[in-house]
This record gives sequence, structure tokens and C-alpha cells, in this order.
Amino acid sequence: MSSRLCIVTTSPSPMPGQPYGPAPVPPPKRPGWFARLSPGGRSGVIIGGILLSVFLLCCSGMAVIGAFTENPQQDGTTTTKKANERPAAAPIVEDATATEPTPEATTAAPSPSPSVATRTETERQSIRYAVRTVKDPDLTEGKRVVRTRGVNGVRTLTYEVTLIDGVPTGRRLVSSVITKRPVTQVVAVGTKRTSRCDPNYSGCVPIASDVDCAGGGGNGPAYVSGPIRVIGTDIYRLDRDGDGYGCDD
Repeated sequence: MSSRLCIVTTSPSPMPGQPYGPAPVPPPKRPGWFARLSPGGRSGVIIGGILLSVFLLCCSGMAVIGAFTENPQQDGTTTTKKANERPAAAPIVEDATATEPTPEATTAAPSPSPSVATRTETERQSIRYAVRTVKDPDLTEGKRVVRTRGVNGVRTLTYEVTLIDGVPTGRRLVSSVITKRPVTQVVAVGTKRTSRCDPNYSGCVPIASDVDCAGGGGNGPAYVSGPIRVIGTDIYRLDRDGDGYGCDD
């Protein structure tokens, strides 16, 4: 008895709702208008979109600001103020929440009070001596001699100096005492008059190394006009004839 091999082929059963046979292939998708643009065109579209967005945003912002600044009426309409109408003063509203700033607490230690002290200072000043003149008949007229030499005196000044933190800030005079009196300088001035005429003659015959009669042949250096009376020694030999008178020719 021969056996047979039976091969049974089965086809996949179609899914519910699908027709029999292979599924149709969809047509290729056509690219959009932006994809079909060149790179330069795409850049222009992007920049234009950005500028348009900015313009619309600015316009909408100005419209919102204008809506807030308009004076709404009760009936819903807005009116503008006249040019000659003075604007009403805005009411002053105090902010209840505003508070004065409180000073910050400092932790620095208080500065110590300055130390005040005083001290005494002395200063010496020179006192110029005075000059006194006296007449002396024993001295030749016009001659000056210092009889007592002058000495300067000394005045001592005492001051009270105030110091704040060791720095002098004020000085007050406490006393002024002459600790050394000046000595007055005494100058003697002579008043004695001396004769310029030779005492051997009556009449003024000058005192010189030699005296001759004026108009004569003598060479001087001093001359005298006669007549001159000889009352002593005729030292200049003016009495040539010995009658007691000189220069009587």
C-alpha cells in the first residue's frame, strides 16, 4: 500500500476591513512652498516675519497705552481734553506702607573725650636802655663823652598754654615783670669855649704856626690886619719898630 505526501499551501487570510490583494502604495509627498525656496529666499522670509512681529507688537503696545491714557466717560466713549483746559492737579496719595528709614545701629565704640591740660611758658623780651645827655663845662664845646654806659633790661612774660590731646590750642598772658631794669646811658657834652686868638696880642691874632701882617711880604700861613697891640711876647714879630703896636705901618 503506497503512501502519498500531500502539501497544502495556505495563503494568509486578509485582515478584516482590507480588500484582498496587496495594499496600494501612496504617491510621494510634494514639498511645501518654504522648502521650494532658495536659501536666500528663506532668509528673507524669516527676517520679514521677525520685523512684522516687532511692528505688530509695538502697535498693540501703543494701542494699550493709549487706552489707559484716555479719559473714559460713563457712556463708554472717550474724550480728549481741550488745549486751553488746565489739567486738574493730581491728588496726593500718601502711602500708608511707606515708613521712614531707620538709622542702622552702629557697633563702633564711642570716641573718648579729648584730654585737656595746661602748662606754663615764659618768654623774655629785651628792654632798650635810654640815653640822657648832660652839659659839662670842663669839656671843650661840642665834645661828647660817655660817662655811664647803657645796659638793656629784661622783661619776663609768663603765659598759660592750653593743650588738647597734647596739641597747643591757646595761650593767655598771666604776668609781665621787669626782671632786670635797664641802665640809662649818660653822655656829657662840653660847653667850655676856647679862644681862637693868641693871648699875647690885644685884638684877635689867630693861633697858627706863623702870622704876618696883611699886605706885607710875609708868607703866612695866617695873616692879620693892624694895628695890633702887643701885651705879651711878640712871638710873630709883628712890632718891627718896637713901639708896642704891630702892623701899624
